[in-house]
Amino acid sequence: MMITQFLKNIAFAGLLVFLPAGLFAQSINLANQYFANGEYEKAAAVFGEIVEKNPSNEFALNRYVECMINLEAYADCEVVLKKQVKKYPNASNPWLQYGNLMYRQGKMEEATTFYEKAIQNLSPDFNSVQRLASQFTAASRYELALKTYERGGEMLKEKHLFAMNQADLYRRLGEVDKMITAYLNSLGAHATNVQTITIYLARFLDPSDFPLLQEQLYSRIQEKEEPEYIELLAWSFMQKKDYKNALRQLKALDLRLSEPGHRIYQLAKDATEARDYDAAISAYDYIIKEKGPQNPFFFEAKQGAMWCRRSKITQGFDYSPSELVILEADYLEFLVQFGMNRQTARLVVELAELQALYKNDLPSAIQVLDSLVKAPGVSREDQARAKINLADYYLMSGERWEATLLYSQVDKDFKEEVLGQEARFKNAKLAYYHGDFQWAQAQFDVLKASTSKLISNDALDLSVFIMDNLNLDTTADAITLYAGAELLVFQNRFEEAIARLDTLRLGFPEHSLQDDIFYLQAQIAEKRRDYVRAAALYQKVGETYPEDIRADNALFSLAQLYEFRLNAVEKARELYEKIFTDYSGSIFSVEARKRYRVLRGDKVQ
Repeated sequence: MMITQFLKNIAFAGLLVFLPAGLFAQSINLANQYFANGEYEKAAAVFGEIVEKNPSNEFALNRYVECMINLEAYADCEVVLKKQVKKYPNASNPWLQYGNLMYRQGKMEEATTFYEKAIQNLSPDFNSVQRLASQFTAASRYELALKTYERGGEMLKEKHLFAMNQADLYRRLGEVDKMITAYLNSLGAHATNVQTITIYLARFLDPSDFPLLQEQLYSRIQEKEEPEYIELLAWSFMQKKDYKNALRQLKALDLRLSEPGHRIYQLAKDATEARDYDAAISAYDYIIKEKGPQNPFFFEAKQGAMWCRRSKITQGFDYSPSELVILEADYLEFLVQFGMNRQTARLVVELAELQALYKNDLPSAIQVLDSLVKAPGVSREDQARAKINLADYYLMSGERWEATLLYSQVDKDFKEEVLGQEARFKNAKLAYYHGDFQWAQAQFDVLKASTSKLISNDALDLSVFIMDNLNLDTTADAITLYAGAELLVFQNRFEEAIARLDTLRLGFPEHSLQDDIFYLQAQIAEKRRDYVRAAALYQKVGETYPEDIRADNALFSLAQLYEFRLNAVEKARELYEKIFTDYSGSIFSVEARKRYRVLRGDKVQ
């Protein structure tokens, strides 16, 4: 029945020969529509007639063969293909279609023979190679696609012209080593660059595959020190956060290409963010010593190096006074050499932070910042930062009115900018410390709409805190004690803060501030580098007061301790997951999800 209908359709298609050209073109569209609808008998009739009248029409032949295979009319299809290979013995496509016909019938040996013939008969042009290889790839015949690209490279006398395509095929086959080889071969071929290669390698390599990449790169560098290979090797180390070895490669690249150090400066910033301070300091020092003051990264590198040295020593409050003296001397020596100006302003601010927050030398910090505020040529932003920090140190010294005056100046000068919002927040917090809760809460309510997420979150947190605790009491005694303890912590007067918290806990044993007391004690322990005690206190808040407002704060702080201080990554990952699942509305939810994905090994952009 099917064959009878098929012959009727063939007879109908014969009439197409006598139609005008315009109608004939319409019949092609109709045939394509038949094919799309799965009406293969009708489509084959039209495509077959086109092949008969125009044997070189590859599209019609390919569609005809597809139709006949779907109809399982193998014998009739073979008749047409035999004519094709006889008429075009050196063409590629007829042999490909013949191979498809044999493959569909399970005649694998014959199919392979015809496919090989198609590859051998390739035309020596780029598009022909791509077209045949793409057809093999679409049919999941990856080995044949690889042979096609290899043959194409030989014919076009450019061995690695199709290396990117070959890499993709090796990826599909799961042959990682060969995939890496192909990607490396593509460097310099057909306008491929390192950035392109790193995108693919980052996407397709597992962490366990990087030694394979590095092994191949070392081998190639030994043969020829191409800059692309060195850059890629440095990138591979950075993906594993091995900044020390990455720096070694980037130094070699910097010298070879006589660069200004921009790659090394970026590595230093990445290492700083990853808290690999030793590698960051080495990178910054390279720029300072090898490039000199005329280099565009010199002052930023000096600031970065000093910040890392300070962070390495002072991440907490347990350190040797002699270490701080040496560090302070480094700052002062640099400022004597280069002066107090626009370029060194941020270093001056950091020097004052060292003196105030770690050496407990508030008079020196106030003096140095006061000089910076008055120095000519300093940018208004750096001057404002100096004023905010100077106000902090006045507050730490107990000079409340000097502090509020400076905060107010910055607020006025940067009304709609983040610096102004920060100054307004600090002024409101100053009022909170000193018991002016209603005015402070009004300011926090305004700052909840701040463009700075950090300020907005902190303002929201304090506004809710004040509202909850003021509404519970007829007096403000408890919250006043707590705010005073926070001020003492801000002033680094930890023993006094702990004593005040003990007074609060004993005097108001049933008060809802119990979770806040433990939370602040945990923060004190963390500042003192007593991380085990800090972790125990954070955990107590999370477990004992899971419904209170400090719970998510405590869990996030505990997760950070586990990840960065206590080397308990699995515990950190579990806590991050708990935060974004159990506390989805938390201000820490987004960051917790990000850290969870990083610790799980996901590639996070």
